[in-house]
Amino acid sequence: LNVPIGLFNTIVLISSSMTMVMSWASLMMKDFKKYRLYMGLTILCGLIFLCVKAFEYNAKFHHHNFPSTSTYFAIYFTLTGLHALHVIGGLIVNSYFWGPGAKMWKTDPARFTNRIEVAGVYWHFVDLVWIFLFPILYLT
Repeated sequence: LNVPIGLFNTIVLISSSMTMVMSWASLMMKDFKKYRLYMGLTILCGLIFLCVKAFEYNAKFHHHNFPSTSTYFAIYFTLTGLHALHVIGGLIVNSYFWGPGAKMWKTDPARFTNRIEVAGVYWHFVDLVWIFLFPILYLT
């Protein structure tokens, strides 16, 4: 596996955790514009992660490395594929709260802030899983 690409993706996800916290903190300080900025950056980081993962998968397939090639690649594609699905789920939720769901800020800001905090807990969990996957898959 390409360690620099895996490391890059790790940095992207850790950065997205920071921007997720900043989006929540912005709401706590009643700064909706900064919330939108930081949540947008969180979404962008998630999309970058998925694009890099897609290019990485493409390279594996180009070199004829499929899940059926070996037990290692079966485990690699299963774990990273499930992780990518969870990233997509987080992106859907965060995009909703960045877009149409943001209307709740005007009607019930405390509830909206709580929803962003819960979405952040999920996002951090997905990032934490990657922090374990990276050394297990890329550095062994």
